[in-house]
Amino acid sequence: MPTRGPSTETKGGPVRHRDSRPLPADRLLDTAAALFDREGIRAVGIERLIAEADVARASLYQAFGSKDALVVAYVERADRTDRERYARAVRALAEDPRERIAAFFRLAAAGIRRRRFRGCLYINAATEFPDPDHPVHDAVAAHRDWQRAELVRAAGQAGAADPERLGTRLQLLYDGALVGAKALRDTGPIEEAAELAVELLASG
Repeated sequence: MPTRGPSTETKGGPVRHRDSRPLPADRLLDTAAALFDREGIRAVGIERLIAEADVARASLYQAFGSKDALVVAYVERADRTDRERYARAVRALAEDPRERIAAFFRLAAAGIRRRRFRGCLYINAATEFPDPDHPVHDAVAAHRDWQRAELVRAAGQAGAADPERLGTRLQLLYDGALVGAKALRDTGPIEEAAELAVELLASG
């Protein structure tokens, strides 16, 4: 596993490392996220990744094994981050299903602005790897399964006659809103979709 640089100890102080930067694996993930979001996954080669992360080629293979495995790690980290953001956003909302649904769309609007309207990270990743057996599809599916489960849960809390069906419709609405926002480079479609989602929830 990659390690930090040699350590030194200052008199009366804590042990410090000459290289205080993040570990190579973390630098690779941070660099991959920035480049993949900005330029696409396929457009970024290994040489570019290791150069901008300032790591040795061996560090990539020691930490991930391959570029494809790094891509999977990138998607999985994004998934964890999105789940954590959602959990924080709804922590104070108790069990209000309308607010929980609205939080999904608010986070989507914030995320697409942060990514400069480059679309959904997960759909983009799946599109760049058309082979359905590629491991990236499992990572994308895990995120979407979690997302749908939360939408179904909110639909059930709202008293929907068929929470599974309504959850599926809400996810389709969410997907379409992200596509519209990317095409128009504007969060308007997401804001409109959020209002429609709450209306669907109320109608059951």
